[in-house]
Amino acid sequence: MTASDGALAPIAPAPLAGERPEWQRWAVVIAVHAAGIALWEIAVRVFAIQSFILPAPSKVLATLANPNYSWLKNTGVTAAEVFGGYALGLVLGILCALLFITSRRLMLLVFPLLVTLNMIPKVAMGPLVIVWFSYGIGPNILITFSLCFFPILLTTIRGLNETEPELLDLVRALKGSRWQLFRYIQLPGSLPYVFSGMKVATILAVAGAVVGEFIASERGLGYLMIQVQASLDTPAVFMAVLLITGLGVLLYLLVLLLERIFITQDARIQ
Repeated sequence: MTASDGALAPIAPAPLAGERPEWQRWAVVIAVHAAGIALWEIAVRVFAIQSFILPAPSKVLATLANPNYSWLKNTGVTAAEVFGGYALGLVLGILCALLFITSRRLMLLVFPLLVTLNMIPKVAMGPLVIVWFSYGIGPNILITFSLCFFPILLTTIRGLNETEPELLDLVRALKGSRWQLFRYIQLPGSLPYVFSGMKVATILAVAGAVVGEFIASERGLGYLMIQVQASLDTPAVFMAVLLITGLGVLLYLLVLLLERIFITQDARIQ
């Protein structure tokens, strides 16, 4: 091997002692979930638990064949609310954080107001949402956005403020522009914090969509849960809960994928 070949050859990081390969970790996660479902099925059958109290997983899955529930349509509505509100909260959260970082006056005047507004219980805003925006996907997207926005805003602001002053002074000394300062120093340094807020917001996005459907909706999985609950159709309630959970897991996995693409493993905030 020549010296140039040695210079170009990448050095693979040594695995930490006792650390499992990633595929094994995922295998363990899947196995634990499968074992939990199996124990659930066995417990229901052994103790003869009534379906309206705790249905077996097999009965829960059987509800998917019932066309009266319109699972595909209702899941699509809830997915639009979850992903739409989350995307809106992500974009506006990052943009507002950039504005607050660049203007101390704006931070002083507007940020405390946002903190106060965030303290308002979103359920308490339900009647006003109905009066202002009526029923539909739009109002539920706004409720989801209101829950996702603030965590992303806070973590992005912290990430942008965590930039080392020495690096900022170096770029300024080299006559770097404001865009170059943000592009090469502040943005890469803030990404771990941004993704940390994005992970928290995934949980809140699902909660926001369901709360919105409980309050002001005529479609969606949350609305369906209210309808079947009145007739003690517990298997359908469980199926709706599982589908909502699946949407949240899908969104969380998407955030993990983006984090893997844009951030090295050592820089990630667990």
